Amino acid sequence: MNSNLISQVIHTPKNSLYSTIYNSFYDNLRITSNFKPSIIFTPTNESQIQAAVHCSKIHDLQIRIRSGGHDYEGLSYISKTPFVVIDLRNLRSISIDTEKKTAWIQAGATIGEVYYRIAEKSKKLAFVAGVCPTVGVGGHFSGGGYGMMSRKFGTATDNIIDAKLIDANGRIQDRESMGEDIFWAIRGGGGTSFGLIISWKVKLLDIPEKVTVFNVPRTLEQNATQLVYKWQHIADKVDDNLLLRLFVRNSEFPFGGGQRAIYAFFTTMFVGGVDELLHEMQHRFPELGLVKDGCIEMSWIESILFFANFPRGTSLDVLLDRTNQIGFFKGKSDFVQRPISINGLEGIWKLLNQLLSENSGAELQFSPYGGKLSDIAESEIPFPHRAGNIFMIEYAVYWGEIENSQSNIAWIRELYEYMGKYVSKYPRAAYFNYRDLDLGMNNKGNTSYEQAKIWGEKYFKNNFDRLVKVKTKIDPTNFFRNEQSIPPQLS
Repeated sequence: MNSNLISQVIHTPKNSLYSTIYNSFYDNLRITSNFKPSIIFTPTNESQIQAAVHCSKIHDLQIRIRSGGHDYEGLSYISKTPFVVIDLRNLRSISIDTEKKTAWIQAGATIGEVYYRIAEKSKKLAFVAGVCPTVGVGGHFSGGGYGMMSRKFGTATDNIIDAKLIDANGRIQDRESMGEDIFWAIRGGGGTSFGLIISWKVKLLDIPEKVTVFNVPRTLEQNATQLVYKWQHIADKVDDNLLLRLFVRNSEFPFGGGQRAIYAFFTTMFVGGVDELLHEMQHRFPELGLVKDGCIEMSWIESILFFANFPRGTSLDVLLDRTNQIGFFKGKSDFVQRPISINGLEGIWKLLNQLLSENSGAELQFSPYGGKLSDIAESEIPFPHRAGNIFMIEYAVYWGEIENSQSNIAWIRELYEYMGKYVSKYPRAAYFNYRDLDLGMNNKGNTSYEQAKIWGEKYFKNNFDRLVKVKTKIDPTNFFRNEQSIPPQLS
């Protein structure tokens, strides 16, 4: 498609196809639909994106880039100024080299598709990224990418070895041509601040043919408080092959039936066999009472389905389904550097019990650190959350009716305020992939360094200054921007 044709499409009246595509964006229905794009563009090749960049400049339109649509605050598909959505769903090819143990992955692929294609080629290679198969590679990889093997292999971003992006001048750049500063910035600093990522090259990871998983639930009556307290003291210190993730939920029993309770789910992956896992658990965490019958040995690709909550025996083809669940949702995040006291945990349970609106639920996801996550220096890539952290928390609240939005958002903000005394400080850090506009926003036009620093240091800590310098180098006119994009240093 040439730029003249794009120019015509931008001014074409909205039609039923537009409505179908646009409405499918709404993974988070609380995001207002008042700010709709002038066009949704679904390119099939790189030259079409280059033309779209050129045309958007001519018509003074912002670009928003959508890969999988999981942006927590909808920044990939809404804007308060005239804009175009470039939806990368057609750019999702995955090329795997099993001999060199590498893969080129286009940014429109989902991580479910990535996992599926790797497993097609090899039973002994894998990749580390998130657990939700419909998350898009483009945003997930550029912001971090924590997964169930991160204590052994780091984040997805830690395993990127090359990339291709289109800059504000429409040029296609790879690692060699963009230079190490820009390549550094897009690995954890958010790709959409610096250009449009077309594809990533990653190194694939050696794994055994079998891994071991378990999911052990405990209620408060089953000593969950003491177990969570103990978990905090060992989760970052266990064998690097073991990732003991913890989910605390306010949900109906058992996931239905009308009776609400607080559950702690110890959801775990061990890169190895069940006997090794039991030995480590009996040594580090005997209080959980894990037994062999509670563990399942399976292939790595089967574990992807397990952690995505698919029933045992589900066809791997489900990983190719890009359909997202639709609902109302708000998320926030924190990093914890000292164990939360028993009293602190009981305060969390109290707040969870105050979430009373109909068809609502809440979850705290505790993701442990240690291992490879803590071995890498804070400045190695923009993702700075390394040694010193015990675990990361994701707070999530979800609900069924739009009229309950205000009360549920107020509730999660109250929980976040309560947690302030138990989490990281100076700055109170946050995970960029759990985007949270409560931390601060840019102006509609250019934003000062001082204003952006308020939220920027929470996500990137001391790396924010270097990100601003890189932004100034590659995109001094701030063409690629959103409510939480890195600003250039204004003269």
